[in-house]
Amino acid sequence: MDIETFLTNEQEEAIASAIAEAERQTSGEIKVHIDLKCSGDALERAKTLFGEMNMHKTQFRNGVLIYVATDDHKLAVFGDEGIHSCVGDTFWQQEIDLMVSYFKKGEYQRGLTEVIAQIGEKLRTNFPFDQKGDTNELDNEVTYGSGS
Repeated sequence: MDIETFLTNEQEEAIASAIAEAERQTSGEIKVHIDLKCSGDALERAKTLFGEMNMHKTQFRNGVLIYVATDDHKLAVFGDEGIHSCVGDTFWQQEIDLMVSYFKKGEYQRGLTEVIAQIGEKLRTNFPFDQKGDTNELDNEVTYGSGS
């Protein structure tokens, strides 16, 4: 699949809106990154990107990166230590399985927005919004790369 046609501009905007909505009642941060290729392990690539994007610098270590490699059909969800300690590997795998079920039908936006909503719910439960000092630490835009 061509990375330029994976999501339309409108779908990217819908995903950014879903992220904003998911983050509205939590201090957590969610990012979606899409690569063309991933020659190695998708989770390792997600961990690398997580660090490059400084997602580990969130105040409560509750950032989550959703990673997609379009050509190689690979997915990963990586949560920082704060949120990971609350939900564990089983939750992340459930989210990957959900994305796969939508992606197989070509419903990329829906797969991503459903997963974003579920991750947002876990973040709200474990890291509720602090109206006094919480700020949006990362932008909500989908990011792209060529991959590894």
